[in-house]
Amino acid sequence: MKEITVVVVDPVGLHARPATIAVNAASKQKSDVNVSYKGRSVNMKSIMGVMSLGIPTQSQITITCEGDDEDEAIAKIEQALRDNHVIA
Repeated sequence: MKEITVVVVDPVGLHARPATIAVNAASKQKSDVNVSYKGRSVNMKSIMGVMSLGIPTQSQITITCEGDDEDEAIAKIEQALRDNHVIA
């Protein structure tokens, strides 16, 4: 299992457009991908799951990948979120 902890910097947090970017990046991966915030963890491939966490800006989140492509998956997800200025 691979794991990264990052800070959400998008002004609206991980809602609507930023959540869609996160879900799209995760959905392209074969590995199981989860995002955790304040002790709750959801499937990052589910827009409803991600939005249900209510992650505001400047929040610390943990993204985990587990599966055959976990190294590549975590790197691609992180890069997509950084490229779109969702995380720092």
